[in-house]
Amino acid sequence: MSDVLDQSEVDALLAAVETGDLGESEQSAPAPAPVADPAIYAYSPAVQERDVRDYDFKRPERVSKDLMRSLESLHESFARNLGTSLSGFLRTIIECRVAAIEQLTYSEFIHALPNPTCFNLIQAPPLEGQMCLELSPLIIYPILDRLLGGSNAELFIPQRPLTSIELRLVKRITDQALESLSEAWTDLEKVQFELVTTESNPQLVQIVAPNEVVVVVGFEIKMGARAGTMSLCIPFNVIEPVIAKLGSQSWYGYAGRVQRVDQAENISCSLSRAELLLRCYLAETRITVNDLVHLQVGDIIQTNKSNKDDLILQIEGRNKFAGKIGQFRGSRALRIGRRAAPKERL
Repeated sequence: MSDVLDQSEVDALLAAVETGDLGESEQSAPAPAPVADPAIYAYSPAVQERDVRDYDFKRPERVSKDLMRSLESLHESFARNLGTSLSGFLRTIIECRVAAIEQLTYSEFIHALPNPTCFNLIQAPPLEGQMCLELSPLIIYPILDRLLGGSNAELFIPQRPLTSIELRLVKRITDQALESLSEAWTDLEKVQFELVTTESNPQLVQIVAPNEVVVVVGFEIKMGARAGTMSLCIPFNVIEPVIAKLGSQSWYGYAGRVQRVDQAENISCSLSRAELLLRCYLAETRITVNDLVHLQVGDIIQTNKSNKDDLILQIEGRNKFAGKIGQFRGSRALRIGRRAAPKERL
């Protein structure tokens, strides 16, 4: 209690400060340590070096930004393929693009969807778990109207679940989407997406726990003046086995390597199954219609071509090879001897 000043001592100290008449002991006394200002402390260089970020325990980010960018690039390819596929299927221009990609909890994703909607559960063995592919009624009904011969001029969007006939038609659209999705995922993992079931009320579907983290890829689909959304929900436990391949460096390197090494092989494999029309011409000549009408069995048609000349083999109407006719295993055959000139006489 002896360190506490009374009122007279406080007055004397203030008067000495005003006149500048302080004793040596008072001047040499160390000044009290200033209280750290929180604002100054927050902007000090030592604190600025630390990477301090807010963390929301309700929405944990389990997928890094690099992985999110890789997923976005992957599904941009899917959107392009789907737009091309639907354009050919519906005989009209369909535009599809990635509108957004974000991490949510499964409950947040479900509560953001309309009810009713077209909610498809899909799976992709050998990946564990299921995914969700949701198609908005704003684009589903215009597509159905297009399939049934409508003009989409003044289309009313009903607020009801899809009928059994409409579900069968929508399945054809879903099959196109799953085929394009399987093709886009090929470089990442050899999977084949399959439709498990279709629901109209998303609240009744529980594929993961409500607080489980999911990656939601939002797409925008345009068909003329009509537009709607499509959402792909990927739970974290589904993509967890392929996280290593989704890394930014490994993903781009992996995709480039596959494109360089396997591109020629894929093209060759696709072309090898193409069917071509092949014809071998014995000779050609001209006759009158009268001779053609009176042709009988055993008649001989004389040509200007010698029996020693090569026969011309055409592929898709173009001269390709020349050779000699013969017999092989009981059937007529042509032994190719050389390449034919483009305009060589038949």
